[in-house]
Amino acid sequence: MSKIRLLVADDHPVVRAGLRTLLGAQPDMEVVGEASDGEKAVELALALRPDVVVMDIAMGGTNGIEATKEIRSRLPQTRVLVLTMHENEEYLRRMLEAGATGYVLKQAVDTELAVAIRAVHRGEVFLYSSLTRVLLGDLSPGEESSDDRPPQDGYDRLSPREKEVLRLVALGYTNRQIADELYLSIKTVETYRARLMEKLRLKSRSALVRYALRRGLLDDEIDGHASLP
Repeated sequence: MSKIRLLVADDHPVVRAGLRTLLGAQPDMEVVGEASDGEKAVELALALRPDVVVMDIAMGGTNGIEATKEIRSRLPQTRVLVLTMHENEEYLRRMLEAGATGYVLKQAVDTELAVAIRAVHRGEVFLYSSLTRVLLGDLSPGEESSDDRPPQDGYDRLSPREKEVLRLVALGYTNRQIADELYLSIKTVETYRARLMEKLRLKSRSALVRYALRRGLLDDEIDGHASLP
């Protein structure tokens, strides 16, 4: 069985060493590179093409948010899992917008990290349980809570293909990945995506993730924590 190839990005050498030891002990994982900042993370990701990048947010130089955007744009098959000390709604939203598909707190590294890596490698979204409650909490100003919407909130007006695109976007798939998955052109995917955002009155991917959670579109695969395939 091939191992999950990991790139670790954190500006603290002690943290990187600890992660290398922890993850290296997993029989299905190997750390193929380490980066001390976002710029180096992008450089090594392009060179090594890891399966998963374990990414800190606050680093010197290019931060984890910008590095995630760059990696996801240039390497759509590489997943990014955030490992941070920040249990913060704004950081969570910004990393989801950047294309991350997992968010784990450093305080839970011993119990959650390996599980989260396997989840995002399978193409799932993994959010630490307390952060799922953040997403299911208050929407940002100007966004209507689905709890306050009438039963016909726009979802029933989506075509079957728009519903498929909605689910894949919420799971962090890029337009190219959705096109490949559904055998469509990228332009067609962009059209579907714009149309469903308009019908649902949503403006961002983090809003789509929250909408999908509230709608129960991902419930079938939720495990004891918040792994959302």
